Amino acid sequence: MKKQSFETVVADHGPTVLRVCLAVLGPGEADDAWSETFLSAMKAYPDLPADANVEAWLVTIAHRKAVDVTRAAARRAIPVDEVPEACAAPGADARDLDLVEAMSKLPAKQKQAVAYHYLASLPYADVAAILGGTTDAARRASADGIAALRRSYPGITEPGTTASGITGEQR
Repeated sequence: MKKQSFETVVADHGPTVLRVCLAVLGPGEADDAWSETFLSAMKAYPDLPADANVEAWLVTIAHRKAVDVTRAAARRAIPVDEVPEACAAPGADARDLDLVEAMSKLPAKQKQAVAYHYLASLPYADVAAILGGTTDAARRASADGIAALRRSYPGITEPGTTASGITGEQR
């Protein structure tokens, strides 16, 4: 089995990684985490087995970069006179930013489980491996996160659909 070129990997999986970074970090830090993810991936890609699950591998790297960004932000305090306006992330539309805001209110495990399972389409076993728990714990965190989002974000009815019943593939 021949591996895809790295450019093809970025084109195929870049939007998924960006959605995960947006969901976990928010629009202010997602671009940096996305870039760091693909810089790290580019260095390691030649050693990746041809039969590896590239999307799960990239989401794992993005998760680690998000953790790094979160830890770095926790270590520094930046005083400001005025709170800056939230900037829109490239490629994000109003639905993404509404979802980012709603997800920011979830506990970390739920937010990550929802992002990895529903936005990155990873199976619960991969989510559990990334988060460091069991498959059942990943499923529970994801279900609890979706339930909380349904209460606070009226656009969510079923995973992958909007209130109008349009799936992500139909948009």
